[in-house]
Amino acid sequence: MGKSNYIKCAALILIIGILPVFVHNQYLLSILVFAGIYAIVAIGLSMLMGYAGQISLGHAGFFAIGGYSSAILTKMHHFHPVTAMLIGAGLAIFAALIVGLPSLRLRGHYLAMATLGFGEIIYVSSGAAVGLTEGPSGFSGVPSMSVAGYVFKSELSKYFLVWTIVLIVLIVSLNIIHSRVGRALRSIHGDETAANAMGVNVARYKIQVFVYSAILASIAGSLYVHHMRFVSPTGFNLNKSILFLIMIMSGGMGSLWGAIIGASIFTLLPEFLGVFNEYDILMYGAILLGMMMFLPEGLTGLIAKITGYCTARWKTRTINNR
Repeated sequence: MGKSNYIKCAALILIIGILPVFVHNQYLLSILVFAGIYAIVAIGLSMLMGYAGQISLGHAGFFAIGGYSSAILTKMHHFHPVTAMLIGAGLAIFAALIVGLPSLRLRGHYLAMATLGFGEIIYVSSGAAVGLTEGPSGFSGVPSMSVAGYVFKSELSKYFLVWTIVLIVLIVSLNIIHSRVGRALRSIHGDETAANAMGVNVARYKIQVFVYSAILASIAGSLYVHHMRFVSPTGFNLNKSILFLIMIMSGGMGSLWGAIIGASIFTLLPEFLGVFNEYDILMYGAILLGMMMFLPEGLTGLIAKITGYCTARWKTRTINNR
């Protein structure tokens, strides 16, 4: 990754470190934890949709696999949370291969249709398998996340854990998109036929990025249930998949930084819209519609335009003053 990304990562580390100094409210810290969890999913989805051009409408399914794996294995079978998270990621890889291998080898929106069906199957199954998941009512008492004997019980410790993982995922993903693999993904997004003609193994790269995004969604799902200490099917329905799409579209499809910005805004936004009482849904929809109409490149596109304008003005003023 380039120099600008190193500077942005340093800025993100600074923000992560400074925010708890100003945010003492435990509820707001909990919301920031959710923002970090959703940012992990959004980064993976941005890799899949923004860079490889593949549409997924069922990432809540992978989110659920990670969540239910961690909840069931830790509470009912007393697995260590990290072990349960890794097993959940393994199951997500298996599910991604089952869904992706037949659909990603075809052209068109087959992946979107397959993932839509997959997400609904997982959602319905999690409510129907009462003996395993306790059905629609779900179950509580899921242990908190722990690493090397340290239990992340306080909101502050969860905040630093989740955002450290976000930072690691971001750096890994930035290195991928600035490597040969990233160039191959962008070429696939541009034109699959041309990419294939240039020797890019289109099917293999599409499968790899789909599996990668599924792993991130599963890890986020595990963090989600260990943070909530509760699991039920309502946290993994189609609305959740749509929310993930909104996050990356509002932030900017082809930007990992946009995924983090979009996830943060659309996690925090409902909290601020509460002042509108029963009209909060209308305000939410109006904001979303406005962003889609006037910011087609997302917030990162707006930031890039403002930065470009300011830079051009500064250069012009510097030249005129000589």
